[in-house]
Amino acid sequence: MNNQVLVPTHPERIHPLLGHHVAGLGADRADWQDTIRRVIHNLVNIKDVDGSFLLKLEDGRVIDTKSWHGFEWTQGIGLYGLWKVWQMTGDEAAWATMTQWFTDRFAEGSPSRNINTVAPFLTLANLFERTGTPGYQPYLDVWGEWVFKQMPRTEEGGLQHIVYNSVNHQQLWDDTLMMSVLPLARIGQVLKRPHYIEEAKRQFMVHVKYLADPATGLWFHGWTFEGRHHFARARWARGNSWVTIAIPEFIEMLALPEGDALRMFLTETLLAQVKALAPLQTESGMFRTLLDDPTSYEEAAATAGFAYGILKGVRLGLLPAEFEAVGRRAALAVRRHINSAGELTQVSFGTPVFHTLQEYKDIPLTSMPFGQSMALLALVEFNYRFL
Repeated sequence: MNNQVLVPTHPERIHPLLGHHVAGLGADRADWQDTIRRVIHNLVNIKDVDGSFLLKLEDGRVIDTKSWHGFEWTQGIGLYGLWKVWQMTGDEAAWATMTQWFTDRFAEGSPSRNINTVAPFLTLANLFERTGTPGYQPYLDVWGEWVFKQMPRTEEGGLQHIVYNSVNHQQLWDDTLMMSVLPLARIGQVLKRPHYIEEAKRQFMVHVKYLADPATGLWFHGWTFEGRHHFARARWARGNSWVTIAIPEFIEMLALPEGDALRMFLTETLLAQVKALAPLQTESGMFRTLLDDPTSYEEAAATAGFAYGILKGVRLGLLPAEFEAVGRRAALAVRRHINSAGELTQVSFGTPVFHTLQEYKDIPLTSMPFGQSMALLALVEFNYRFL
């Protein structure tokens, strides 16, 4: 048999299934991995230089929501980005950064329990499953039990979006799925508490019921049972992106099989959202902070979240392949917004539910740990295209 390698006369005519080059990725894998390293460096070195973004509470506490050294959802999402980097690359520095963060924060003492401070426990559950570190289990136990038994509930049993500075009575927010529901499910898996998992499933269904807009497929940012309304009826980009991330994560986490009723329900919910997102993507590949408001600014963290969720949804077979192009355009747009220092620019600060759309447009732009992390999620998922 002749094993000679033949070089084609017209390489541009090579059938796409036979070619080695992966078209449309914008750069080679080494470039993307270098970008990941720069983003991580920026993530762990973010500082609030003048205190502009500190959250000052009435009881005198000051919550650092911007730097790497706080204990909030912002750092929790950052940890999850590092976990995804480690999963793909085995990067020892990413592992050391995660474990050192928990060592340092636990030495300082646990924070107040609320929706947002549960976010880091998604990564802690992953670390515990991997290492069995005895000191991690008590935290998972106590915080998991608090979410399951004591976290305030709305009507119909939804997790009330209580945060440091507001109880948000009877309110459901998109963010809750990422910040507390995914951690609850993961803790349920590693501690072998199936009732946590069933509660997480119920939370997804309650949030879909009240936050997904049946007219468009997009999600409203919040819902309140007091007055039964959606506040400003904002179809806010980052809130929507938490959903785009959370649904594929949840289906994969629980290994929900094809034909499973909840998997089918969530997949159709995701598909409806992504169908609505596609025509709202700007020429640059970005999405606006108010998705359907052309006067609102383009926002990079949400764009990164959409890139991750859409690309992962396609890879897992939850979304049709036609949406791959939407995810790729978003990922490439995110990469263009990462500067030489590794900072994802054009990221809006933490955003509560507002009563007017203008308030969403007035949120300032600044580097944030969750922006860095959402960029990491998009970059890591994009790297699957090189494998």
